[in-house]
Amino acid sequence: MSQIRFRKMHGLGNDFIIIDARVQLVDALTPDVIAAVSDRQRGIGGDQVVVLESAMRSDADVFMRIYNPDGRECEACGNATRCVGALMLAETGRDRVAIQTVAGMLYAWRQGTHYAVDMGVPQTQWDAIPLAQATDTLHVDVALGPLADPVATSMGNPHVTFFVPDLAAIDMTALGAPLERHPMFPQRANIGVAQVLASDRLRLRVWERGPGLTLACGTGSCAALVAAHRRGLTDRRATVELDGGALVIEWLDNGRVESTGPVSYAFEGVFETADYVVQREALAVA
Repeated sequence: MSQIRFRKMHGLGNDFIIIDARVQLVDALTPDVIAAVSDRQRGIGGDQVVVLESAMRSDADVFMRIYNPDGRECEACGNATRCVGALMLAETGRDRVAIQTVAGMLYAWRQGTHYAVDMGVPQTQWDAIPLAQATDTLHVDVALGPLADPVATSMGNPHVTFFVPDLAAIDMTALGAPLERHPMFPQRANIGVAQVLASDRLRLRVWERGPGLTLACGTGSCAALVAAHRRGLTDRRATVELDGGALVIEWLDNGRVESTGPVSYAFEGVFETADYVVQREALAVA
């Protein structure tokens, strides 16, 4: 077992345990340990664990891996990318950095007091999201309670966005969990519910695949803007209001999506992986 240093950061309350594997061994960071440290009652607590590795491409500054609280690796996270972007901008002293991920190359830069990230080109084909069968991604045949007729989008990870007249009336916890695992989503899906406030403003809540309901979701905000514009509900640029604050999302004419918002540093520390192995074993016996 070993000690692992970490930073705790968040974007609009979407919080991350960030571990730099370039400067320390993390072989003991197993899925069980990731799940244990992510626990908000018994561990450090976080929506995801982010591991920084040496880039595998010469044009990238770092490789970023993202793990959900269940220990499973996921593909993308906009708020985590902004946090890592802020760290890499400070580390390199450059104006723009490249972050390699399993979902492709992402880019980050300062935008005034905030940070912006290029989240790549959204995918709207049914098999790229993926969906379980060929279907029109502008009108997916999925419904539960008051939610129906979502738009499906991939931002490197699968999203569906439902549009409703009154977001406050939607019980995200009751509806998000079963929808995440709907048979239409072979890799599960992030469930967004949006209310259009104006042609340049959305209100959004997201039940994330793995963490559940979070205070903010960067890729979910990108997917919601893309979905809203495809439906003719908004312009290509809009402010997305989330429970934790607001992001500015723009779907550029070149097809790429940019997300801009704040980054916050919470604290840093060290944890002993053996403590969490013992904890998980004790819970399994109980």
